Amino acid sequence: MNIVVLGAGVIGVTSAYYLAKAGHSVTVIDRQPGPALETSFANAGEVSPGYSSPWAAPGVPVKAMKWLFMKHAPLILHPTADAATWRWMLALLRNCTAERYKVNKGRMVRLAEYSRDRLADLRAETGIRYDERMQGTLQVFRTQKQIDAIAKDIEVLRADGVPFEVLDRAGCIAAEPGLGEAAERIVGGLRLPGDETGDCFKFTEALADLCRGLGVTFRFGVDIRGLKRASGKVTAVETGTGDIAGDLFIAALGSYTPALLAPLGLRLPIYPVKGYSITMPVVDEARAPISTVMDETFKVAITRLGSRIRVGGMAEIAGFNRDLHDARRGTLLHSVGDLFAGAADTREVNFWTGLRPMTPDGTPIIGATSCSNLYINAGHGTLGWTMACGSGAVLADLIDGRRPAIEAGDLALSRYA
Repeated sequence: MNIVVLGAGVIGVTSAYYLAKAGHSVTVIDRQPGPALETSFANAGEVSPGYSSPWAAPGVPVKAMKWLFMKHAPLILHPTADAATWRWMLALLRNCTAERYKVNKGRMVRLAEYSRDRLADLRAETGIRYDERMQGTLQVFRTQKQIDAIAKDIEVLRADGVPFEVLDRAGCIAAEPGLGEAAERIVGGLRLPGDETGDCFKFTEALADLCRGLGVTFRFGVDIRGLKRASGKVTAVETGTGDIAGDLFIAALGSYTPALLAPLGLRLPIYPVKGYSITMPVVDEARAPISTVMDETFKVAITRLGSRIRVGGMAEIAGFNRDLHDARRGTLLHSVGDLFAGAADTREVNFWTGLRPMTPDGTPIIGATSCSNLYINAGHGTLGWTMACGSGAVLADLIDGRRPAIEAGDLALSRYA
């Protein structure tokens, strides 16, 4: 079957890989000159199944009000937000109940754990390299109140059989010795030893090369203008260089997927939540993180990527605005400087922003649509890197009529009906 994948981020490229492995002829289209040059380019670098949690959680509305007045706020809301923004935010608020949180987190962890296992398989089969480390993730807490609030997360981790460790201050420093200088600022942590880290951009570039070896065609620098449809099926992709036909089409355009599918009558509740990152060279190994440390107070992840440190986080509700703001850079520098002072060269900072495609319940949309030959793989939010391989494998199974290794019915667009 000739399959056209729209989007060459980590989700689109992993989709292409698993489809090509299944024997399909695959073409990937993207407006950028290469793979993973938008949201996948400089994300936080963590593959963290256990920390796969929906933003919509009990207590978040109250916390959000407090965050809006913090100097180094994890949430930034612009007062000029349009009607689409408010609709998405109201849908998110409706998911801020204990019952919905448990359901949403459960299916997110299910997909993320499966994805981590598929990533390990891929690594073993191909030898792919991407500054990977398999040394767990540590969430550090600065207050006892934060520790007390993890009970609901631990309940889900136990139910899904995810290994975890609740650590005191000394345990945190034993896991991440670079925190020694910041000992008085932390009270404990939650460590997930099964989590991994790695450079999503390097991974996607390397996987695209493997895809070419399987016969996948990449068409870069091509603007996607719309989908042509006849008799309930998509017939071609309309692009700036002409129509591209296929037997089956996959929409994997992240935050831009809803606009592409809206003319077909498909409404996707995916919103572009803006995030930021900085990347700096390591100058003191002893002070640097070993893996990923998540600063719960500022919702910032600090990740070791080879000889670099990547610091990413924040949620800015600003539509498709991609401006870089110095205040956000300041928040990221504050978090890493507070926990790992002297570890990185802050004079050489690569400052970046990307648009995370968020659904209001936190779970991506993977599966079929009302158009018989159109599938979706989008809406992974902050977890595209964590969930990429699992999402691609599930999608390939669904397209070929195989039963996926995990329950996938609740990942489809139909759950919003």
